[in-house]
Amino acid sequence: MAEETKGQEQQKGGKKKLIILLVLVLLLLGGGAAAYKFLVLDKQKEQEKDKKAEKIVDEIKNVEDVGVQFEVGTFIVNLQDKDADRYLKVTIVLDVQDEKIKAELEKRLPQVKDAITTLLFTKSSNDLRTPEGIEELKEEILKRVNAILPIGGVKNVYFTDFVIQTA
Repeated sequence: MAEETKGQEQQKGGKKKLIILLVLVLLLLGGGAAAYKFLVLDKQKEQEKDKKAEKIVDEIKNVEDVGVQFEVGTFIVNLQDKDADRYLKVTIVLDVQDEKIKAELEKRLPQVKDAITTLLFTKSSNDLRTPEGIEELKEEILKRVNAILPIGGVKNVYFTDFVIQTA
């Protein structure tokens, strides 16, 4: 009988040790996870913020580096709206690499204007009401004009005037 109570006490002592050991392991895991979060994940967030800040600085520098600009002109076109007659008036300025590209644009100005006018005719006012739609139009103009030039050279497209009017 003495041996049975001794065995039960050892089992109780073994269960207590097991519980204490599990609690310690859980505390260590929790502490490790917290340390990982504070030491590693927070540094990654800071690095992402730094990258975003560097990207913004680069964009500002690109804006500050005004290259050679070529004004294509003002376009007034009918839009492809079915419900009403709508017109688009847009003035386009191209940012080009150098004076050589500008001279080539001057020689090919009728082709450039035709390509832009043809593109503008295909748009509806819904296409051009969002910032994404306007950026897409700029990209399409950039591609079309660079396709006309033998060596490309147009870096950016700017709209200095942009009006959609209902008749």
